[in-house]
Amino acid sequence: MIKYDVIVSGAGIVGLATAMHLLHRAPGLRIAVVEKEPGVAAHQSSHNSGVIHSGIYYKPGSQRALNCKRGYDLMIAFCTRYDIPFDICGKIIVATEEQERSRLHAIYQRGIENGLIGLKKISRDEAREIEPHVDALEAVWVPQAGIVDYGTVAQQYANLIRTSGGDIFTCLRVMALTMNGGTVVVQTEGQELQGNIFINCSGLYSDKVAQMTGERPDLQILPFRGEYYEIIPERQYLVRNLVYPVPNPNFPFLGVHFTRMIGGGIEAGPNAVLAFRREGYSRWDMHPGELAETLTFPGFRKIAAKYWRDGWAEMKRSYSKRHFVAALQRLVPDIRPEDVEPGRSGVRAMACDRAGNLLDDFLILERPHIINVCNAPSPAATASLAIGEAIAAKALKQLNR
Repeated sequence: MIKYDVIVSGAGIVGLATAMHLLHRAPGLRIAVVEKEPGVAAHQSSHNSGVIHSGIYYKPGSQRALNCKRGYDLMIAFCTRYDIPFDICGKIIVATEEQERSRLHAIYQRGIENGLIGLKKISRDEAREIEPHVDALEAVWVPQAGIVDYGTVAQQYANLIRTSGGDIFTCLRVMALTMNGGTVVVQTEGQELQGNIFINCSGLYSDKVAQMTGERPDLQILPFRGEYYEIIPERQYLVRNLVYPVPNPNFPFLGVHFTRMIGGGIEAGPNAVLAFRREGYSRWDMHPGELAETLTFPGFRKIAAKYWRDGWAEMKRSYSKRHFVAALQRLVPDIRPEDVEPGRSGVRAMACDRAGNLLDDFLILERPHIINVCNAPSPAATASLAIGEAIAAKALKQLNR
């Protein structure tokens, strides 16, 4: 039996940031991070687009907006301090149809309300000065956007946890939790741990782990896979940095876009299709039980009924390179099917309630000895230091530290 002050489930970027903040705020605290995979940051934390988000899209005053703003500053300072490569290269959001102009203006206004500096509405010619091959009626220039490798960031969090005396256990899956007086007993596949506080940062399985704690949130995690293509080296001149479309208001995703990667190369994507298992990185990867659980959830059926046209279009992009490239050509008309090759994929954890609403903000539920991070959508990676700071503060308050 190993006794800790705090046990964190999930060695993703939010769980690691939380543990790191705890050790920074309270040196000597006994911290354990429990991870079912062989290494840290195995899923969402290292399978995202690698964008340092500015916060332009988020509702002013929301936790996403507030944490993105603070998290952005903390992330830049952290990468600078630990020599992690990053680049504040800026991005453009492009309107390609007349009906998108009003939505583009609304995004611009939201960015102003969220405190972005240097934001500019630009003309077609000005957009082409930034991205010569982009086709735009008009665009918004977002100078704060940047790129980084969040897997590298998360690894540095892990290094700092270990050097500060924290333990990170890999290949240990949380199987059950029980309360023994004021102690949380965590049963794993390999051993039993005890802690005063248990923090659930389990990402794609956060709802399952929350249920182990006795929480009954009216939501379920739905897994949506995002697939990428890579532009072949001789055609990478078509995109300089980051090019985004105006988001479809009828679909809760940003749409396929172009991203320069900090390690080199240009990615195109991701789309957004239902994954047939929670960690289904391939369209052929299926878990019958998890798929049945998704398909029978009332919230998913309501989403499917509402977004079936958009979902069908995303599915066609998953199975047809031609359809995927057609979406890219709205932004960069010169891109051709032969210019891109299949790349990697990632899976987003989307929390959905029984009424069919996708939660668009962070959701952290707290009670004595237990903190459940039930929803941490994008920009969770950018905001990880701010989110981890907030979670750590809750835990320390419970510990009277």
